[in-house]
Amino acid sequence: MEVIEEKEEQEQKEEELKGLEPSSELHDVETKLSVEQVCFSSDVPDFDWNSIDTSQLPDSYKMNSPREKKLLRIADHYHQQYAHLCPERKPLFLHPVNECGVEKFVSTTLRPTLLPYTELYHWDGCASFVSDFLTMEPLKCPLTLPSCLYSPTTILKYQRGNCFDFSVLLCSMLIGAGYDAYCVSGYATHDICSLDETLEECPLLRKPQEVPKEEVKKSNKYRVKSLPDMHSKFELQQEAKKKAETEATLKKEREEMGTELEEPTRDRLCGLRVHAWVLVLSGKREVPETFFINPFTGNSHSTMDEQFLGIESVWNHENYWVNMQDCQNGCKDLVFDLSDSVHWEIMLSETAKPLQLLLSAEKENELFDRNMDDMEEEEEEEEEEIHFTMPPSWVAQIQLSPKEFETRCSQGRKVILYKKAKLEKWAPYLNGNGLVKRLTIYADLSCTEVVEVKEWFKNREDMLDMREVNKQTQLTTEYFSPGHLFGLKVHIYKSMSPQTERVMEFYHETRVDGLQKLAENANEMREYFVGRDDFKYFQHTEFRAKRKKVTLAGTTTDGRNSRPIVQIKECFHRNLQKPADEDVAERVFLIEEEVIQLTYHLKDKYITASKKDFLKPTEGYRKQSEIMTPEMCITYQAGSPEQHTKLVHLYKLLQELTEEEKRLKQQAWQSQAEVLKILEIRENEEADIQLSASIYDTERNEKKRQEYEAMMNAKRDEFPGQRDQDLDYLAPFLIQIGSPEKITKRQALRLRDDCLSDFKNRLVSKANIIQAHFEKEVEELQKKNQQFQENQNQLSKEEEAAFLADYSETMFRIHILALRLDREKQTAPQKYLALEEKLCKDPRLAEHLGHA
Repeated sequence: MEVIEEKEEQEQKEEELKGLEPSSELHDVETKLSVEQVCFSSDVPDFDWNSIDTSQLPDSYKMNSPREKKLLRIADHYHQQYAHLCPERKPLFLHPVNECGVEKFVSTTLRPTLLPYTELYHWDGCASFVSDFLTMEPLKCPLTLPSCLYSPTTILKYQRGNCFDFSVLLCSMLIGAGYDAYCVSGYATHDICSLDETLEECPLLRKPQEVPKEEVKKSNKYRVKSLPDMHSKFELQQEAKKKAETEATLKKEREEMGTELEEPTRDRLCGLRVHAWVLVLSGKREVPETFFINPFTGNSHSTMDEQFLGIESVWNHENYWVNMQDCQNGCKDLVFDLSDSVHWEIMLSETAKPLQLLLSAEKENELFDRNMDDMEEEEEEEEEEIHFTMPPSWVAQIQLSPKEFETRCSQGRKVILYKKAKLEKWAPYLNGNGLVKRLTIYADLSCTEVVEVKEWFKNREDMLDMREVNKQTQLTTEYFSPGHLFGLKVHIYKSMSPQTERVMEFYHETRVDGLQKLAENANEMREYFVGRDDFKYFQHTEFRAKRKKVTLAGTTTDGRNSRPIVQIKECFHRNLQKPADEDVAERVFLIEEEVIQLTYHLKDKYITASKKDFLKPTEGYRKQSEIMTPEMCITYQAGSPEQHTKLVHLYKLLQELTEEEKRLKQQAWQSQAEVLKILEIRENEEADIQLSASIYDTERNEKKRQEYEAMMNAKRDEFPGQRDQDLDYLAPFLIQIGSPEKITKRQALRLRDDCLSDFKNRLVSKANIIQAHFEKEVEELQKKNQQFQENQNQLSKEEEAAFLADYSETMFRIHILALRLDREKQTAPQKYLALEEKLCKDPRLAEHLGHA
């Protein structure tokens, strides 16, 4: 029975190994295609890697240490067992040669590094940098592993490499940033391997997935029942069916010309194309789910992505694992628990010998037939493998200068083609207008008809961040960062000509009037406000077409020559400090009709609002009398029909409204003038674009550098030779004795004593000053504390908070003074002895003080 069970286990293991073998169809395709047919020439300009200079590389690049040699022997032994047990699988990527022609194990080629840039602390920043910084080179043969794997330092220097070079550099940066990252050797689709994104949607155009909100239905037994739907469901179905048919026919007609371009052709080498990418496991750095990173694009992919067709092996800087799972369904069903010895075979293990679990009985008999000497040698090698750890990386420290990090793309520019879109990237300061990115959206797959252009800018003094131009509607939208002269945030327009349709949004926090949005056209202007003390949130101004007037030369135009105002309407939020029937909700000034309309807020449990309409007296009536008549004010008081306001109060209110009308007209003219000023400034900014540079950027900040050089030159002119001379402690004392050329011993002793005595007095005086400040602050603190205790019950919360803030500030000053006083007391003796030693070594006194 035991023999039967063993045979069944062996048959089951053999079936599992057969599942790892490539399918017969793929095998036939691979044998039919010769290497000459598969190897192709890419559009990437050729680079002769044999011409690179390796003379300045460290010795670790040119030779192997004893531990590295031992690791190569273990890897060869590991590969022999792998080839013996899995003869149908392709060779493993273990120890290719480096740029110096020396075999190096792939795990030691990784150099975990955390570069000093904030963006490179996150995986997406690292992936984006690698994809932008390096130029992609396809593998010489897409079916075979590369024979070389260069160091990340060399790849960074020449800014080019294949998928394995990309992955090793990216994995080194991710491990340095704390991620559980691994390089992957496997198989992928043609689009992934060749960096063909012409059928992919641009990431900038992908809309974020909206999470549906669960609506909580509240049961209300008093709710009015809705009327039943009286439409025929059959007719609706027929209409939907006809609509779907028409849409389908239109879609077919639309895509008739571009279907062949959009649908990918069948790849004869599907499943055989070798590719390398990066695997990031969940756990470290709060990564919630395991995912892939395509190093060519820098995009993340799910492990269920159908574009990744299989995995041969993975490795990091500590170990190497071989995938023992079936990849017939790609990577969908793979288990990424590397500690599972059934699914992943580890190379350097501390608990089990590699590949021993998969040995069959027949192969064990073959091993027993060997001579005893060979068996003893293999056992010794296996014992060494158990206790062997990965040697440190042979790669030099990865370094990246700020200029290289800023330049990013090779030669400062990169172009990526997507489906119906083209993305262009530039390095900062490469373009004179600050352009760093441009996305062009097309209507067709052949990319001939432009629909929209989006441009991103950096380091512009006018604070312009982004510009969108819709070629179909001719609508331009500009976005600004905080800091523009007028607080401009967004500007939407079709033309920069005045009095045309446009919308301006502002950073209302930076404006005194709280203006958030302004929309105008030839006939009206709408203004929206936020956070005003008078509770106004909207103002609508209507204009009449301006008549053409002939202005004499030399005359000036003021606000009254702007567009004539027809009506001004204001809306206000509720002011809870006033009764509702006294709190104005809407105020309308009909200027040409000489009418002012007031509408108040609704009172509680009322459906109508109080209103007042004022008829302004004519000019002739004003001259005759200033008395207010009842006909001049039509009042509706909600809920109080018999209550009448006295005419005196109405007359005063009318006078206030008349003055307010004048102010609003003046404000409307100022708003028009502000819009014209903004347009003028924007035209000047676009005509002469200026780029700003950080004060820490000494290369580009010419203004600061010139100011600094001018300041230093002025100092040199004012105090010539001061920079070359050290501080002379003896100078004031030499002047007292007449600055003799030769100094006697008595004079030398006197100079030394006077200098030390003066220095000691200055140290004591400095300590006394600090002590006096310290005592003064302590005394003031005691007084404040006493006053607070006496008036504690009478203080408001604001006064108490102000006292606590002042108290903490005083305590901080006392603490700083105490530290300074303590430091002075500790360092004073050391300073005194240092000066005494310096005086003894002074050449003018050393002759007489040598024995002192």
